Amino acid sequence: MKTINKYFRPSLISVSIATLFAANPALSQESDTTQSAEAEEKIQVVGRRISETEIAIGTGEVTNTLAVTRDALLSAPAGISGLKMLESLPGFNVQTDGALGLYEFGNSVNVRAFNLSQIGFVLNGVPMGRSDAFGGSPIFRYVDNENLASVVASPGAGDVSAPSYSSLGPIASYYSVDPSDKMGGLVSMTIGDDNLQRSFVKLETGDINGFKAFISRSKTDSDLWRGPGTIDREHIEGKAIYTFDQGTTLEFSYVANDFFDYDSPSGTAATFEADYYYSYSDSIPEGCISADPGVYDFNQDGTIDDSDFTPVFTGSNCTSYYEDRINVRDDKLYSLQLNTYLTDNLMFTGTAYLEDKDGYGVSPDSYSNTLGIYTDQAAAGLDVVHPRGVQYGLSSVGGERKGFVADFSLEFENNHIEFGAWLEEDTYNRTQQRLNKTAGSADGDVIWDEVAYYRRDYTSVRDTTQLYIKDTISLMDDDLKLEVGLKSLSVDYSLDGYRDYNDYEIDGEAGYGPQSVGGEFSNHFLPSIGAVYALNNNDQLFASYSRNFALPSGTDDIYDNAISFEADTPEGEEADNFELGYRTNQESFNAALALFYTRFDNRLFASNVINPATGQPEGFYINGGASEAYGFELSGVYQPEAFDKELYFNANISYKNATLVDGFGSNPAGSRLADSPEWLVTAGITYEPTEWIVANVSAKYTGSRYTDYAETYSMESFTLVSAYLDLGGINPFGMPENVSLRFNVDNLFDEEVLSFAFIGSAFYRPLNPRNFQASLTVAF
Repeated sequence: MKTINKYFRPSLISVSIATLFAANPALSQESDTTQSAEAEEKIQVVGRRISETEIAIGTGEVTNTLAVTRDALLSAPAGISGLKMLESLPGFNVQTDGALGLYEFGNSVNVRAFNLSQIGFVLNGVPMGRSDAFGGSPIFRYVDNENLASVVASPGAGDVSAPSYSSLGPIASYYSVDPSDKMGGLVSMTIGDDNLQRSFVKLETGDINGFKAFISRSKTDSDLWRGPGTIDREHIEGKAIYTFDQGTTLEFSYVANDFFDYDSPSGTAATFEADYYYSYSDSIPEGCISADPGVYDFNQDGTIDDSDFTPVFTGSNCTSYYEDRINVRDDKLYSLQLNTYLTDNLMFTGTAYLEDKDGYGVSPDSYSNTLGIYTDQAAAGLDVVHPRGVQYGLSSVGGERKGFVADFSLEFENNHIEFGAWLEEDTYNRTQQRLNKTAGSADGDVIWDEVAYYRRDYTSVRDTTQLYIKDTISLMDDDLKLEVGLKSLSVDYSLDGYRDYNDYEIDGEAGYGPQSVGGEFSNHFLPSIGAVYALNNNDQLFASYSRNFALPSGTDDIYDNAISFEADTPEGEEADNFELGYRTNQESFNAALALFYTRFDNRLFASNVINPATGQPEGFYINGGASEAYGFELSGVYQPEAFDKELYFNANISYKNATLVDGFGSNPAGSRLADSPEWLVTAGITYEPTEWIVANVSAKYTGSRYTDYAETYSMESFTLVSAYLDLGGINPFGMPENVSLRFNVDNLFDEEVLSFAFIGSAFYRPLNPRNFQASLTVAF
């Protein structure tokens, strides 16, 4: 039955979770603990920051499965991005902008041969779709770490039952806590560097005749860590469960995320070497305003008024004003889930969901760039208006995603059979245009009825159908467990409307006009097989193989380029994943080792070109044929007996060799994949001298890597050190046990290094400087 122990199913907890997180004793009333009364009698490492062995080393799993648990998440720095919750797991190279990682265009994740767009994300059984900041459903918009029970990730061979058209193997499942049986609540206040102010409030109804619910709200306000601008995030989550009887529950969940922030620029290595805090300007640069004799004011009847000139911003640096670079998102997710037994041994879980997405982004366009496009579109007869100066570059995004997931679980004799289906319709609307502003000034008011040029106006639709079946067979007195599964995935993609410039005009003449393009992407034979064998009570061997298929990366970016009348249909991406591993559990340590090999065919590589109007990278995709990766992931926790179980060490080491099999363009075969460090190492020390204090220091080493596929641009290796101190719970000072205080510090030694890269270019984003925050929490 899928709902049993859904937050803490057997999984391999990263041995590095203590390097970033610690449990908060005052919040234990919310924690879904996994430790039973017999835990102390088991042969295992024990401690407030160590999960039960079955979770710590993934006992019973046929794949290498990793987890960040409830206690760890409660002690994360308040307000961190959902992606940063993955960065302590073995093999995951996670780079985000800022200490909280909230900037949506500064995120990258790389694991084995895969990047962020090729990882599937699921929240409480609801597939999250693609992770694109434009029109996607990135997981960080839909979670607060205070409300999460666990994050479970499979870096290479995700379960066939997981609903996703993005995953080529990796699956990350996020589970929120259930409402408490007791009425109460929680209030937390956080302050920190960069004028960080964050509040979190949660109220619980308690159990009322089988009904229980919670509602929470967090509000995050902060300055950008470099340059002018702010971050403003309001996040609301609600969950209600009604239990009809022991085998039937109905669960409703709601998430709303209202987000606003300003952009910060990327730059070359030389740019940040000269000024590590390089940013956009907090005022309009001098020397921008001048009179262009080709620009006139207009009379009400549309004729030219040549008595005066409109001032325009013509300088090369006139688009650097920060107020013209913003991102706004307003997203909501509703879900309804029914769990019930249809018969004594047949469990049904049905999940219906609706996501409503809305938002826009703004970036400026220079007068000279706009003028050329305007001239051609005006000649083609479009209703455009002569540019006045710096343009308001508006990109609107929105849409609706709705679907249904049906899962059945059948138990009989030595078999556990699971089968089901997933249906989804994802509609995405996008427009791009440049609008005039009063006086042509970057700080002028937008003139909504003066469009200087059009670029895009289309709707794309993804219709997805996934079917699966899996049988788990127990043999040899349950010492051997086999999993055999099969999945079918089909996605019909269509795009209707104006794709790009050439649909509006070509060389001053009428363009192609609005188009209807698309393709069908399907693979009906995606097998998986795995086995786990218990050598004895303490040791296991596991192995797995899976084939995965996904919608091509950046499908919208492929189809919305109007380079010809008909868009070429790319092939779906496909990957074969192999794993072989060993795990052991001893009284003072546990460990898990996984060897992997991945073959990736029809891969579309993300690359970037520099937009001449904004000076910033703009993404596109290249078909690079095949690539492969092999390596190992080793995790372990050690608790020396000499320290009376008050001190323990965590570490994980990941190595991979990820290269091109087929070269493409100027990128030769054998080149390393971009943004793929060979080595990732995490190590931490946690000290628990009393019941009211926990202290931790941790370090994560990221090896050197290239930003392109020709090994032209390299990034230095670096080590990031973090620490926390958690105070609260039972204490000898008479302080209330429901009050706790936590201190977190990120980048303890103030390392200055380029940590994020735009693939295929020499443009980077730097690591944030040392950052402190303090959180005071009261539970009631």
